Amino acid sequence: MPPELRTTLLTLLGKRVQFALPLARHTSFRVGGPADAFVAPESVAELQMVLRTLHEETVPYFLLGGGTNVLVSDKGVRGVVIHLGAEFNYQRWTALGDEACVQVGAARPLGRFVRDATTKGYGGVEFAEGIPGSVGGGLLMNAGAFGGELSRVVTAITGVQADGECTRLTGAEIGFAYRRTTLPPGFIVTEVEFRLQRSAPEAIATKLLHAQRKRQATQPHGYPNAGSIFKNPPGTYAGKLIEEAGLKGLACGQAQVSEQHANFIVNKGGARAAEVKQLMEQVQRTVWEKNLVQLEPEVRLVGEW
Repeated sequence: MPPELRTTLLTLLGKRVQFALPLARHTSFRVGGPADAFVAPESVAELQMVLRTLHEETVPYFLLGGGTNVLVSDKGVRGVVIHLGAEFNYQRWTALGDEACVQVGAARPLGRFVRDATTKGYGGVEFAEGIPGSVGGGLLMNAGAFGGELSRVVTAITGVQADGECTRLTGAEIGFAYRRTTLPPGFIVTEVEFRLQRSAPEAIATKLLHAQRKRQATQPHGYPNAGSIFKNPPGTYAGKLIEEAGLKGLACGQAQVSEQHANFIVNKGGARAAEVKQLMEQVQRTVWEKNLVQLEPEVRLVGEW
């Protein structure tokens, strides 16, 4: 990284800039090499200044939220990794009769928002109980489970374009799809706006308990992981195909296909990103050979490979 850019970033953010920072501590997989620079803006204005600087210098950047659903290369990430600071962790509620409009900062933990909504008596997000990561990260992957997904309750988002301009997009402009969204290149989401409906407390509690029990019974605990590794193909489940291919427990180094849920890869301790990637590719090849189904990764590969 050019010394001039290092100096500029330090001038803008001070101690909230770190260089050659290992990213393993910032990912749920607990793997990943260093970022050239790691910055944590605390306001929209600071984020705008950072993006304008990177845009002018044509420096690549990557937004890292809660660190779930990503696999960072052992070689790390070139350019700048942006991590939204604590000032982006908020929520504002406006009651509208039997509905509520909720503006939620992108850095707020998704699970906390879900629990707050259900406590207040609003339904529509119970399915997301137990999904790790931030609200912004959940938006980017259109997080969903048990028949629900965020696209059904998101009405708008606010964010900053690559050139530093603030923009608001309505739900119709976002481009939701299965486990992804389509946004302008370089766009960083800073706030997500939800519209929730009041619901009977008993109904909310039942749905929340169902999601909690389902996750506890079927998903691995005790080992670092990134959640579901592959998207579900049309008409079936990735975990089912992987299990039927006899791949539960398959290992590459310290990375292993979970023995509890086949669509999870766990870090048994000290796994490298290259081992996880190699294991993913082996699973894809085997499922293709047995079923002629191409599994598409849900986890995002980041950095130099």
